Amino acid sequence: MSNTLPWALATDLEGTFAQVVVTFQDQLYRFALRYCGDRRDAEEITQDAFLRAYRALCTYDAARITQLALRPWLYQITLNVARNHARKRQPPTVPFATDDQGESMPFPDPTPMSQPEQFAEHHEQSAMLANLITDLPPRYRAAIILRHIEGLTYPEVAVILNTPLGTVKANIHRANRQLQAAWQQAQATERNHHVSVNH
Repeated sequence: MSNTLPWALATDLEGTFAQVVVTFQDQLYRFALRYCGDRRDAEEITQDAFLRAYRALCTYDAARITQLALRPWLYQITLNVARNHARKRQPPTVPFATDDQGESMPFPDPTPMSQPEQFAEHHEQSAMLANLITDLPPRYRAAIILRHIEGLTYPEVAVILNTPLGTVKANIHRANRQLQAAWQQAQATERNHHVSVNH
């Protein structure tokens, strides 16, 4: 359905944009939530992103709309809004654990891993990973969320971040390694805490 949306938008923007919102609102909200870590901010970011997208589409001619890679374009707008929002806000003090559908954040296995697909899903540890992700440098945070949590392709991530494909792959690799190290350190700290409490 999303593949036909650009054509539909080009022929009937007013009648089709609501379908764009229905199709992408959950994805964009989830991305905004994982990027900023606050539900209220994520809702505001998502709404602003759709408003900006609509305003932009109103200025595009039909040919430009039909050529849009709609999903990466919407993520790019959402990321820009989230970045602007982050400049005005302090980092969240309470980590988020789930989205509105109750989906747990994945988290890295404490053993060395080669791919984030090896992340397990344990609800009680999802908040820890959420904190680690929000602590990543912005360029790493956006890249790893888009690729390994949202499931976009490397070329799509490169378009969204306006970054060369090779740089995107390198940043995701570095983000993954940084997450692994931070995860293992957090796990070790937690184990040491339990040992000291039990003694």
